[in-house]
Amino acid sequence: MGWLYVILYLVGWPIGVYGMFKKAGVAPWKAFIPFYNTWIICELCGISKVWFWLQLLPFAGQFITIWITIIFVMQFGRFSLIDHALTAVVPFIFLPYVGFSDKVRYIGAEGVKRYKKTVVREWIDALVFATVAATIIRTFIFEAYVIPTGSMEKTLLINDFLFVNKMSYGARIPETPISFPFVHNFMPFSTTTPSYTKAVHWPYMRLPALTTVKRNDVVVFNFPAGDTIINEPNYGSALPYYQVLRDVYHGDRARLMADHQILVHPIDKTDNYIKRCTAVAGDTLQIINTELYINGKKAFIPPTSQMEYLVTTNGNSFSDDYLQNDLHVKLQPVNEGDQPEMIQKGPNLYQFDVRAADIEKIKKLPNVVNVRYDVQTNRELFPYYDNSDSSWTPDNFGPLWVPKKGATVTLTAKNIAIYRRIIHTYEHHSLEEHGDTFIIDGKKTNQYTFGYNYYWMMGDNRHRSQDSRYWGFVPETAIVGRASLIWFSWQHGPRWNRIFRSIK
Repeated sequence: MGWLYVILYLVGWPIGVYGMFKKAGVAPWKAFIPFYNTWIICELCGISKVWFWLQLLPFAGQFITIWITIIFVMQFGRFSLIDHALTAVVPFIFLPYVGFSDKVRYIGAEGVKRYKKTVVREWIDALVFATVAATIIRTFIFEAYVIPTGSMEKTLLINDFLFVNKMSYGARIPETPISFPFVHNFMPFSTTTPSYTKAVHWPYMRLPALTTVKRNDVVVFNFPAGDTIINEPNYGSALPYYQVLRDVYHGDRARLMADHQILVHPIDKTDNYIKRCTAVAGDTLQIINTELYINGKKAFIPPTSQMEYLVTTNGNSFSDDYLQNDLHVKLQPVNEGDQPEMIQKGPNLYQFDVRAADIEKIKKLPNVVNVRYDVQTNRELFPYYDNSDSSWTPDNFGPLWVPKKGATVTLTAKNIAIYRRIIHTYEHHSLEEHGDTFIIDGKKTNQYTFGYNYYWMMGDNRHRSQDSRYWGFVPETAIVGRASLIWFSWQHGPRWNRIFRSIK
């Protein structure tokens, strides 16, 4: 459907301009020379040539070309909002009508000057211009996000408002360009109605980048396991489709789809997540007793990151005033999506979710007898090996190699679980499995060469983060941008000490 629209546009637009040039007294063959035709239009309309050059900008230039075309249509007495909407949406139909209809005549720039807009029309034009301008900025330069969960605490707090720089890694051309303005994947005041249409779908493309994704960057990306969701309250990304499929339906897709309403998102319309990139393409990662190693070396530990510890006391309790005011430990949920950072687990046993520096202070308290990591034992982890003898846990994970564009791996029955989703979901190849032999795109092979780079994302709040340990690699196609600045923060009022703080 998307390619049909492009073909109609490429054919219909110059045909329409051919007729319009003829009416305007310009040699009509010039309509078929790309870019030169809009140069002629700028001259006919008295538009500054600056706009001609600006239309050469990737994607944003498409909006400028539409604006230039609308100004040209006005030279033929077409001033109504419907005329301009038709010019923007179906120029391959409307421009030939203007160019070849006997009912439409050329009035030129002088005729346009005699036209006076109504006050209502002035407001509509201003609103449309503001919407287009804001959409371009939001799509290609920066976008505002708000932190909804505590998975990045204390680096980022719930209700921190961020600016995300989309130019850092190269802004993506929208894959689903037709959508409701200023919202992501669902309509305002709805959690189930999509805000976009799949009628037009463009392939993955990205503008030139200022830099590449680096280890320890704080990155916003589209949740890769959110491509298919259960489109009902309390599901979505909070309870992912694939988790329900594994844990509840034991792989029976037909029964799950019969019981629930399913929605398949394009990759650019899955929920936005924010995590720290701990490993880039080509790295080998491993977690040993909670400590992360990249390529055999201990990885950077953000000083604000948190872990869960079990603290045993001699029976005496803690001072709430000290915990809250000196260590800033949350004893009660403060915001929606929040969790307390101290929970009593037994008569003399407490679970703390705090920074390394804080636990060192807690160790020195007179009522503390012992402190140890609250070791995580969950085995429901990526890549969900079919065999049950995997020893991987959230605190002891790997080693695992992160796929790199152009690298080739030998596929086996043992490692296909790691690469299966990459092959058929992210890189869109057909895949059949027969032991250690595989059929990819109809060809028998046991070799696969990666088409994209992949990344490993983890939350700084390691024991309270749903991250790559649970759903795997993040493809470059899902990268949105780099979180660069906290421009506002709120908790029962502004958190002044966090406003305009850079993100590290």
